[in-house]
Amino acid sequence: MGREGKRTAQRTVLDARQRLTSSSGTRSSFDFELMHEYANSRLNAALPMAALVGILAFVATFWVPVLFTALWAGLVLLSMLIVVVLAQRFKRAEPTKFNAGEWTTSFVAGETLLGLAWSLLALFTLVANPDTLTPVMFAMVLVAIAANAITTRTLPPATLMSTLPVTVTVSANLILLGGTLNYTLAAVAMCGEVFFVYLARQLHASELHTITHQAEKDALINELEEARHMSDEARRHAEQANIAKSQFLATMSHELRTPLNAIIGFSEVLQSELLGPHQVPQYKEYAGDIHGSGQHLLNLINELLDLSRIEAGKYELNEEVVSLVDIAADCRRMMELRAKSKSIELVFSVGDNLPKLWGDERAIRQVVLNLLSNAIKFTPQHGKIILLVARSGDGGQLVSVKDNGPGIPEDEIETVLSSFGQGSLAQKTAEQGAGLGLPIVQKIMELHQGRFDLFSKLRFGTEVIATFPRARVMDALAPVVERKNRLEIYSAAG
Repeated sequence: MGREGKRTAQRTVLDARQRLTSSSGTRSSFDFELMHEYANSRLNAALPMAALVGILAFVATFWVPVLFTALWAGLVLLSMLIVVVLAQRFKRAEPTKFNAGEWTTSFVAGETLLGLAWSLLALFTLVANPDTLTPVMFAMVLVAIAANAITTRTLPPATLMSTLPVTVTVSANLILLGGTLNYTLAAVAMCGEVFFVYLARQLHASELHTITHQAEKDALINELEEARHMSDEARRHAEQANIAKSQFLATMSHELRTPLNAIIGFSEVLQSELLGPHQVPQYKEYAGDIHGSGQHLLNLINELLDLSRIEAGKYELNEEVVSLVDIAADCRRMMELRAKSKSIELVFSVGDNLPKLWGDERAIRQVVLNLLSNAIKFTPQHGKIILLVARSGDGGQLVSVKDNGPGIPEDEIETVLSSFGQGSLAQKTAEQGAGLGLPIVQKIMELHQGRFDLFSKLRFGTEVIATFPRARVMDALAPVVERKNRLEIYSAAG
């Protein structure tokens, strides 16, 4: 099972555990959010509800004796105080010790007590004239149902227990009093109860939907944050591993060059027979093989050392004013013998009036040598290579090496440009390399703020272009022209 599968399984187990400990069948964390909203609603509505009870009691005094309305209002306010105290206790309680079942029972008990206090409205008919009082009772019942239903919307059992007692008692009283008006008022009161309970449940579902989406968003944010931390940690480890690799290569390359120089030097002595001729002719041939192998290994180590220095950020450019044309000409002379050994025509073309560059001569020379070496290596017998130095389209300078060799398949170009990457042609040829030439060229051009491009198509040859930016071109300043006529005028006037 992968990491994503484990995460899904853990989330499923957590959801199941949350549902088992929930009082509403959703999740215990959702229960806490819903009850928290219920407590906030009851606390925020405490003063408005108390004012509403006072207004209703005052209005009722026009039909009911003041003593009875005051007693009723006091019982309702006392019940509301109990509910408010429960809400305050819930707000002060430790969330980690939250028990959905216990708090639901407490809140429902408080709302039942409040509902019974409101239901005492039905007793007003015992001390007042029912004919004139029933419309007032009906209005008070609707106000009570609406206010309590909206306030307790996030806790459905509390909604039912705070509204049902007053609806049942007042409706039953109206039915017992008889008459078309009372029957109608009782029916409307019961319909109002159904409507407001339904509305409260819809609001509860909407609130639960909002909480669910918020929880999913928070979970997604947490996963993204965790993924970001994991990505940062993986990148840090990769960077450390890359630095360690580069340091190891730099150290080993440096340590290997010393014995290799000795091997190459002594093999040259044996090959040239400086200390006397060999008794066995094969010894001279073996010394040549040792010298060639040592030279090849030294070149490889030098490339590894250069690449590791570049990747470790320790490759420093020794910049000065250089001529790209002169560097390319020197590289052509150095590679001409290798090209002639394969009967390859090496053509050198130079643009007109090319100024000098600001760059590292050794690094630029390595770029041109690597490009020419690759072209000669993979160009067949009697092929042709064109070395071009010219202006680039943006005012910079470029060096281009184009051959008519077999080319590189398009799907292998990315591999060829990667470190130690070799195409299928390089793997088949006997003249293999380490696959570091072009990556080193890329890195050196990046250090010069330049660009390296490779264009190739199978059976149509390859062209590689190293472009130096215009900022590195040392263009000559415009000449200063003295305006002699103006000077002569001034002198004559004087």
